[in-house]
Amino acid sequence: MTTTGTTLVIGATGTTGSRTAAQLTTAGHRVKAASRQAAPGADTEPVRFDWYDPATHAAALGGVDRVYLIPPPGDPDPAAIMLPFLHQARTVGVHRAVLLSSSAIPEGGPAVGTVHQALPDLFDQWAVLRPSWFMQNFTGTHAHAVSIRADGTIWTATESGRVGFVDAEDIAAVAVRALTDEQAPNADLVLTGPEALSHDDIAAIITEVTGRPVVHRRLSYEQMRDRLTAQTPVEFAAMLADMDRAIAGGAEDRITDTVHRLTGRPPRTFRALLDSK
Repeated sequence: MTTTGTTLVIGATGTTGSRTAAQLTTAGHRVKAASRQAAPGADTEPVRFDWYDPATHAAALGGVDRVYLIPPPGDPDPAAIMLPFLHQARTVGVHRAVLLSSSAIPEGGPAVGTVHQALPDLFDQWAVLRPSWFMQNFTGTHAHAVSIRADGTIWTATESGRVGFVDAEDIAAVAVRALTDEQAPNADLVLTGPEALSHDDIAAIITEVTGRPVVHRRLSYEQMRDRLTAQTPVEFAAMLADMDRAIAGGAEDRITDTVHRLTGRPPRTFRALLDSK
């Protein structure tokens, strides 16, 4: 049995937010689609929302009873702005919150890990989604996808470490269940795809499916950090490079059954994602 209500989807134009909003509306749920541009979307109520502009928060929260939380991208300390917003949300009647975090960030860890730690104390119904790295990193607007299109290269400091890359559609499907099932998971959910792949494997699959040669170039931690610093704040670049180093050490070499268990269907493979393009 699922509940009815109105869900505020923050980051509704982003990778998982757009898919979560679409899947919610397809299933007949009411959605307020929050983004900085508040672009109109089919069957959703667009609302302007900016984490760094508290004047936009009250209107976004009006009339909603649950919220899908996408942290502000690139902020090494998102708790500073997210926690006041969550207190405000609880005050105005939001009773369920689903937070997008990362498999690489534990409860109480850096960045959004502090928000993760606070969530169960703020809401009776909650979930923290901790997906592995997105398959869409190789097909969308992520730096990997850009470099693949530009020169057929994936640059990482992951060495031969493997990752349970997950499809953003599968993340959204879990988010929908966490937001609308009669009882929230009230749990930390690590989401992966069905297989763990190295970046060498990813390059080989892209080459095979598309016919375009793609290679994985291995960088040192310092080289990767410096490369990322040109694109993001230095603290965030260092954190991302640290995540690559953790992958090299085997931290993401795992598969979970969470997607299948919560949605009733197996997660999509990377090859199947490319075949669908």
